Amino acid sequence: MTTILLVRHGETVDNARQIMQGQTQGDLNEKGREQAWQVAERLSAEPIDAVVASDLRRAIQTAEIIAAPHNLVVKTTELLRERDWGSFTGRYIPDLRGETWPDDIESEEALLHRALAFLQYITTTYPDNRVVAVGHGIVNKAILAVYAQCPMREVQRMMNAEVRVLSTSAEATASATTATCTAAVATATTASTEASAAVTATTATVASAE
Repeated sequence: MTTILLVRHGETVDNARQIMQGQTQGDLNEKGREQAWQVAERLSAEPIDAVVASDLRRAIQTAEIIAAPHNLVVKTTELLRERDWGSFTGRYIPDLRGETWPDDIESEEALLHRALAFLQYITTTYPDNRVVAVGHGIVNKAILAVYAQCPMREVQRMMNAEVRVLSTSAEATASATTATCTAAVATATTASTEASAAVTATTATVASAE
């Protein structure tokens, strides 16, 4: 059984400015660095076998702080990158409310497939290990949705530097087929068509979690 301590990166300069970062690099601000050090202190006495991060700078910065007390080198993976927000990237988040989503945003289905691939990667690479995994607001939400086999809309968003603990195995993740992801997307899509206003609400909520 692999234990995953899933972490969202600390607050960044663009988080504070309410800028949609997506897959841009981003840098922790002073508050974000302090948040990362608080996580590092909290986990310093716990057994940690590996620290893995998104290959985006804000996640790596957070992961390196957490890894320091354990003398571990941070491994990176593209699977933990934040959702690609396409033409919304770099925009002021409050201005996005009510806008139609462009076609170049990474689809929820693609995001869920990537989340499943991440869980399969971690459980096969680190069997029976305790792994800190530092990601981002929306990709972490997708990972939690796949783990719980529920729609993303049912997963409470993670705050900056929040930690959630998952326990799973290679066998369990192997049985979580892509059909699970597709079903989750279908459920979310059906729910959103019941009220057209849900698109605007989702844009605001999802964007703020990024």
